[in-house]
Amino acid sequence: MIALGWDNAKAGGELLRTAGGGLAEEDGLATCVLISLFCDRRARSDDEIPDGTADRRGWVGDALGDDGDRWGSRLWLLARAKRLAETLRRAEDYAAEALAWLREDGLADTVDIAASYDAGGRLVLGIAIARPGVAGVESFRAVV
Repeated sequence: MIALGWDNAKAGGELLRTAGGGLAEEDGLATCVLISLFCDRRARSDDEIPDGTADRRGWVGDALGDDGDRWGSRLWLLARAKRLAETLRRAEDYAAEALAWLREDGLADTVDIAASYDAGGRLVLGIAIARPGVAGVESFRAVV
């Protein structure tokens, strides 16, 4: 799978390249985590849209997918949220919702998520994933 990377300083994703300039590849877990967290999932009808519009975002392909399968996360709803414990809880809930498919599809045994604020006040997600048949956990840190 083509590898995606997350630049915490820029809070943005990018295609990773090899030293020779080609597209880097990886086994897929990191890329799956990035896509799941940082693509915008459609907001529910009871979600408050941060910019005050009626734009619930989301991916049009969700209408064609399996029942209940949704692409991305609702982390975008926290764009204007205050730095509160409640915001951290919501971030953990949204990330867990976005990554639940990893367990459902047998790609992960466990997915542990912890949200915190860094020294600059940015929302940070720490994610640890244990994979079936693989010793240890794979850890990810992403600034939202």
